[in-house]
Amino acid sequence: MNSPHAPKVAGIDPSLPSPTQTADPVTPPLAAPNSGVQDRLAGWVSDLTTLHELTERLVRTDTLDEALRELLRAGASLVGARRGLVALEPADGLGPVITVGLGLGHADLGQIETIPRGSASAGHLLDGLPEPGGERRADVTHPDIASEADLDPRHREVAARLGFSASYAVPLDPFHAAPRTTPGLSAIPAPAPGADGSGIGTGTGTGSPAGAGDHPAPGVPGTTSVTDAPHVPGIGHAGESAAAPSPGLTAAMGAGGPSGRLGAAAWLYDEPAEPAERQRHLVGLYCQYAAAHIARLIELSRARAAVATVQEELLPTRLPRVPGVRLAVRHHPGPRGGGDWYDALPLPDGALGLSVGGVSGSGPSAVVAMGRLRASLRAYAVMEGEDPVAVLSDLELLLRLTEPARSATALFAYCEPGTRKVVLAGAGHCPPLLTGERRTEFVETTLSAPLGMLSCWEAPSVAVAPSSGETLLFYSDGLLHRTGEPMDRAFTRLHTAAASAPKGVRGDPDAFADHVLRTVLPDGPAASVGRPSEDGTEDLVLLVAHFD
Repeated sequence: MNSPHAPKVAGIDPSLPSPTQTADPVTPPLAAPNSGVQDRLAGWVSDLTTLHELTERLVRTDTLDEALRELLRAGASLVGARRGLVALEPADGLGPVITVGLGLGHADLGQIETIPRGSASAGHLLDGLPEPGGERRADVTHPDIASEADLDPRHREVAARLGFSASYAVPLDPFHAAPRTTPGLSAIPAPAPGADGSGIGTGTGTGSPAGAGDHPAPGVPGTTSVTDAPHVPGIGHAGESAAAPSPGLTAAMGAGGPSGRLGAAAWLYDEPAEPAERQRHLVGLYCQYAAAHIARLIELSRARAAVATVQEELLPTRLPRVPGVRLAVRHHPGPRGGGDWYDALPLPDGALGLSVGGVSGSGPSAVVAMGRLRASLRAYAVMEGEDPVAVLSDLELLLRLTEPARSATALFAYCEPGTRKVVLAGAGHCPPLLTGERRTEFVETTLSAPLGMLSCWEAPSVAVAPSSGETLLFYSDGLLHRTGEPMDRAFTRLHTAAASAPKGVRGDPDAFADHVLRTVLPDGPAASVGRPSEDGTEDLVLLVAHFD
């Protein structure tokens, strides 16, 4: 009789002998390396996130001064310093040459500038001084200024006076490698695929997971995947320098703007200290991206300065002196360079021609078109200035023939100061404002279209007779738009500003112009550029004629 078989449990046949040796599913040699990789990956992700946040804040700056101050703040948080400075001195010699401080006043910056360049941290990098081995430094560290015997005495004296004991400086160069890491920080090899169920690929000693290249890295500029991400100490080859700038960064820099060294940034410690290797590498990467952004802002500021210079050269360098009338002008160009103009031209028989106007658009092309129109208007004013309508009619014909795609507004006035008679005509321009102790009113120039808008422009002239002591204001619509208010309120604000002028101000055209600007634009003309307007870039022109 056969004995019954024992029941089977969970598919295991009890008749099979148990193995004499049982392998440990997770051996200690694998557990330790895997734990180290996880920690290093967590640190790497944290570093990338920090760089991403800081570079996002940087790219939101749209002026050079804002970018430099943001660079100092971000760098101070990365290296653990409280104060710092950035010295901008592009290697191409075209400027601008400026120094911006963090936690340092103008007097403090002046004292730091007295340190010989060969000893100062930033000056050492600005001059590109090599080390004794012949290599150019990626950074300059003075961990304890007071105890460095070979340091220039002036350096120690200024440091003691300003209360900083250590400094760390890096160059601003989009193609300069970040500081090297310390040998011995090689990564721990990762386990074989699937050894622990994590799916991490085999390690080759680089510390970058072999299977991670298909996943995009967090949004750091110039980084497209984990495999080509910036090197972080402990995550890349030991002793290997940072990765070169990405192709996108190289293309952006090659498209225009200064290349090479732009300057240097230095941070100051209150106590003897120096940043760790990880901090050095992070601030080096950040400064590399910051240098590219600053290079673009430098090119933009140079272009704006060139346009502003051309615009100023196309306008009168000084106002004429004509008996019976005193003149003053205020001109504040927009950030992109607009096409507004003003002019005051002595005419035969003691007369005076006054004009303001502007062409549509902004930028260099608008400035050039403005120069042509202003020069042509001067010629027409000499030939037929007594008839302002004829002057503007000739100007409209010229605009239609030479600038068919543009329109322009203009206002021309023929003044006889001796008899205090003014005849004027306007083409879509803001009406002038006549003000005195007894009246303040806009001179109605009748409704007329801008030049170049109709097949044939025509408008009647208007005659006014200012009394002794009265003032005639000509202005551009940029003055009204920079208030950030609707046009009807802007006109009211201008009227109120002129009517409320003190008696002592009315007799001085320069003081009167300043009073009007202060009242209409309480924050000042420069601050009002960013206020809401049609395009945010309009010029401001205010021409004041005071009749004695």
